[in-house]
Amino acid sequence: MIVKAPEPKFPTAPEGTFAGVCVDEIDLGKVKSTFGGEERERNMVRLVWQIDEEMDDDTADKFNMPRNSRHIVKQDYTASLDEKSKLRKHLQAWRGRAFTFDELVGFDLEKIVGVPCLVSIVHATGKKGGTFANVEAVMKPAKGMPTLTAVGYVRLKDRKVAPAPPVNSQPKPRLVPVEEQPPDTSEYDRYHGITDDDVPF
Repeated sequence: MIVKAPEPKFPTAPEGTFAGVCVDEIDLGKVKSTFGGEERERNMVRLVWQIDEEMDDDTADKFNMPRNSRHIVKQDYTASLDEKSKLRKHLQAWRGRAFTFDELVGFDLEKIVGVPCLVSIVHATGKKGGTFANVEAVMKPAKGMPTLTAVGYVRLKDRKVAPAPPVNSQPKPRLVPVEEQPPDTSEYDRYHGITDDDVPF
């Protein structure tokens, strides 16, 4: 018997550090996960970036995507700015300074949509096989560095719902974009002289 890893459901972004731009923030609501044998329910949020790295033609063709499409990468976070949270760590590195007390009372993630950054991506193998692109770090671009703007991306909340196929027809298999994938609960417990004018959000 020949066994193999499962086929990827979406193009996997390459490893490395790339210029990126946040293109979406998605409220995942309450998501159940298991940690240390104990089931928990947490409010989760997903951030999505477009990076300055285009898919090769074979990859674009395989996933029925336009050629020269940029890679997309996402990361799920517990929706918390606790001092040990991965979300807070990434946001502070991205903006180039720590949050103030007033900002910690309530920070609107809509502010980061459209904001450029540097995204560090590492690959990991899932429990059932397959390679996943994880966002290891998000950083503020250096002064003078060219920044990225989004191209051809429509936010999840703004997408039109496709009409249901006729009852007697066979629906075509649909590529599920990375931003619509189910939450990855294995990542939930991983923690990993500037003026206000320099802070991007």
